[in-house]
Amino acid sequence: MSDVRVRLHVNHPFAAGQPVPLSRDQAHYLHAVMRLRPGEAVAVFNAAAGEWRAVVPAAAAGRPPAALLAEAPMRPPAAPPDVWLMFAPLKKARTDYAVEKAVELGCARILPVLTDRTNAERVRQDRLQAHAVEAAEQCGALWVPEVAPAMPLAQVLAGWPAGRRLWWCDEALAGMGAPAGGRPPAFAPGPAAILIGPEGGFSPAERTRLAALPFAAPLRLGPRILRAETAAAAALVLWQTAAGDWR
Repeated sequence: MSDVRVRLHVNHPFAAGQPVPLSRDQAHYLHAVMRLRPGEAVAVFNAAAGEWRAVVPAAAAGRPPAALLAEAPMRPPAAPPDVWLMFAPLKKARTDYAVEKAVELGCARILPVLTDRTNAERVRQDRLQAHAVEAAEQCGALWVPEVAPAMPLAQVLAGWPAGRRLWWCDEALAGMGAPAGGRPPAFAPGPAAILIGPEGGFSPAERTRLAALPFAAPLRLGPRILRAETAAAAALVLWQTAAGDWR
């Protein structure tokens, strides 16, 4: 399979010898950007089917292919680690970075949340979802996390699902010394979510509410205050190492 140099997310069932339909943008990318010829291989994937090898059909000679031809499975489906990333939207490039790293580090869902101090441009869910697809294609993930519509933090907390632990990254804990015994947080296996606040931090009212939630716990991210996008990556690394698919 070493001849496969392009990966595409295609939300369609795969079967040997069957066509794999492409969007217009995907067809243009394979033909005009990657300049693939008939017979060259492409890896196609989605969460339900896993990853398959497909080839450009002979009928596509000289023009963008409308579909690929599925050949054989390469990797079986795999569920993502059951962790959500929740963060207050940032400026465009930094929000893109947070979404990209969330996909690369492995999460099941990305939820932009509007906090009391959120200061960002309008959140384009469709653009962020497309960015997540691109990140999954590049990093070898077998799934694309859902990017949920931006919602007020209070509304998300009011409808919190039972059994999911929430870790909220508390910048006020920076510089307060290492956790007891020098150990990382006591992450346990099971559904989890990580919440990153806005650039100005959580408001006093939000901090009070988060501290009172029985399913929530504060998370310390070292001795220095991190930028929001850095905090998102750091928190996911900690969780993946302790309770995710890095173990």
